[in-house]
Amino acid sequence: MDYSERQPGEEKPVKKKKHKAGPSRGIITLWVIVSLLTVMILIVGGVAFYIWNGLRPTSAGEVKQVELKQGMSPFKFAEVLEDQDIIRNAFIFKYYLRLKDEGPRFQAGVYELKPGMDKTAIIAKLNAGETLKEETIRFTIPEGYTVEQIADTLSKAGVVERAAFLKLTDTDKTWGDAESVRSIPKNKQMKHRLEGYMFPETYELEKGSTPDMIIERMLKELDRKLNGLPENWEETLAEREIDFHQLMTIASLVEREVVVDEERPIVAGIIYNRLAKKMPLQIDATVQYSLDKPKERLYEKDLLVDSPYNTYQIKGLPPGPIASPSLKSIEAALFPEKTEFFYYVTKKDGSNKHLFARTLKEHNKNIRDSKETSQ
Repeated sequence: MDYSERQPGEEKPVKKKKHKAGPSRGIITLWVIVSLLTVMILIVGGVAFYIWNGLRPTSAGEVKQVELKQGMSPFKFAEVLEDQDIIRNAFIFKYYLRLKDEGPRFQAGVYELKPGMDKTAIIAKLNAGETLKEETIRFTIPEGYTVEQIADTLSKAGVVERAAFLKLTDTDKTWGDAESVRSIPKNKQMKHRLEGYMFPETYELEKGSTPDMIIERMLKELDRKLNGLPENWEETLAEREIDFHQLMTIASLVEREVVVDEERPIVAGIIYNRLAKKMPLQIDATVQYSLDKPKERLYEKDLLVDSPYNTYQIKGLPPGPIASPSLKSIEAALFPEKTEFFYYVTKKDGSNKHLFARTLKEHNKNIRDSKETSQ
């Protein structure tokens, strides 16, 4: 309409201004959420990458020897692994161990670990205790050996100095937590205090072990073997009216007198029979122990040697063992066979068996018979 044609009194129409449309509130909120999620994703991704990178293998390298010391915590050892470039990040590795409940089974020792190893391989090796085998010394002490024979064996092997070793076996000292040795009485008549208590066995110890360490290991082996005896075996000692030291003494006599296993309980029974009758034991092996040097054959004059170990001259048991008995001899002394025998003589047919007798008359006949079989 032409403004010139408007009627008198009519208002002039006002032309409205057009406004540009701005972003809505919903869009702004969406952008904020997206931004926050993006930041969170970046943070989580960064943490994940940090963890992944910290747990991935290091660059390959030369094998290294790493020691997990006795009493060291797995977490502390993780720091050692990082220092040696076996793992990348000890901090992350610690939490990985905690998450997987690993570490308590790690075994102390020196390990060969190589940079570039996977974490699971490292953990498996520590759990399995695949340590470097240390240099060792290995020696065998036969059953029935005396303290002096043990000293000779170790001395020839270059493990100990003979005189120093023998001196240690006579000292009145405690040997760590070895228990049986505490039963040894204080008796100056004993030739060697530890006689009979160092168990005959094949041993393997760390190279450089001191004589004290060797002796303690042998004494503990006796304790370990005794743990294999029937329960309440100590009560049997009371029934037989003997103590542990006397048991070991009887066992040593059986060891030196008997070769055939099934005869051990019989000879042990004979010893108990003679003790009950207060008869001299008259065991040749005790005479041999009394001499400066053992002989292949004893003569009448040898049976007169003045020694608390000479059971031809004394009644009852000698002051202590005369050798290291085997477990079978200890069992025989603990559970002897009940017989009416009081005598025995070795057959001369090479069988190492014995002829047993109830009376002296039977015994003399067995002596004659044994000589006849040898001709």
